Amino acid sequence: MKKIINDPYKVVEDTLSGILKAYPHHLRMAKDSQRVLVRRDAPVKGKVGIATGGGSGHIPVFLGYVGPGLLDSVAVGNVFSSPSTDDMLVATREANGGAGVLHLFGNYSGDVMAFGMAAEMADMEGIRVETVLAADDVASAPPEEADRRRGIAGIFFLYKIAGAKADTGASLDEVVATTRKALANTRSMGMALSPCTIPAAGEPTFTIADDEMELGMGIHGEPGIQRTKLKPAAEIAEDLTRRALEDLPFKKGDRVAVLVNGLGATPPEELFILYDTVHELVSGEGIKIYKTFVGEYATSMEMAGCSVTLLRLDNELQELLDAPAYSPFLLQWRQ
Repeated sequence: MKKIINDPYKVVEDTLSGILKAYPHHLRMAKDSQRVLVRRDAPVKGKVGIATGGGSGHIPVFLGYVGPGLLDSVAVGNVFSSPSTDDMLVATREANGGAGVLHLFGNYSGDVMAFGMAAEMADMEGIRVETVLAADDVASAPPEEADRRRGIAGIFFLYKIAGAKADTGASLDEVVATTRKALANTRSMGMALSPCTIPAAGEPTFTIADDEMELGMGIHGEPGIQRTKLKPAAEIAEDLTRRALEDLPFKKGDRVAVLVNGLGATPPEELFILYDTVHELVSGEGIKIYKTFVGEYATSMEMAGCSVTLLRLDNELQELLDAPAYSPFLLQWRQ
């Protein structure tokens, strides 16, 4: 294992320290926790707060989306491990501007349990909390069991939509409804070429031959649905895109935003090669591509692989997708 680190047991602390020193005008540490990051101007009085959280190892998910037009706070766990309930409660308090708080995070059992307990504790403090679970991974459960699906790169679209809706002055119920609408119209499908190594473990999370790929693997190395010989980029893109298209299903005349996401060790050139086929397939179905995102939006340490996410847009979602937003990891949002 080769990693540019100091201490495998202090990777999270060292990462947060570096981020805060790099972006001191945009992010701050919470008063009551060394594992909670907050946008500098939070809480914003009268605005619905949005708090997230999850394990480290997925930058820019989760902490990369804290900023104006996006999230207010994030609780950070160890690599691939849930944050503590106490840290999630601190993140909730830090996000609370008096209009309630939306908990928006991935559908993983540890996060669900800890965030649920934090919400109960916040309620006892007079903070109203509602929850939306990102569950966009079509490989992780069939459509009739969509509530069991994992959250992967599609959470990026949920963060953007929820943050923009909250900035309009909408109520907590309205922010929740719009975020759930975005979730209902988001589908993702991914694949992996290589494992990653958790620093404290020092061993790869799984093994895969050099000439193999795994379709549907999760961002923590959860088993996929099929392992095959490595295919050309066009075939990979077609498989991922077709599965996402057919699951909703998307249809002729739809407008979509497309995200081709790298998992941490996939060169940009390869992502654009994939998008070339994704674009042709989606457009060939008579679906209008309104906006495209290609890059690393939800990673898994140094895992090689990618995912394709499609968000079906209506007028409201399109307007919110275009709304101003800022994060040091995204830079200024451009239409």
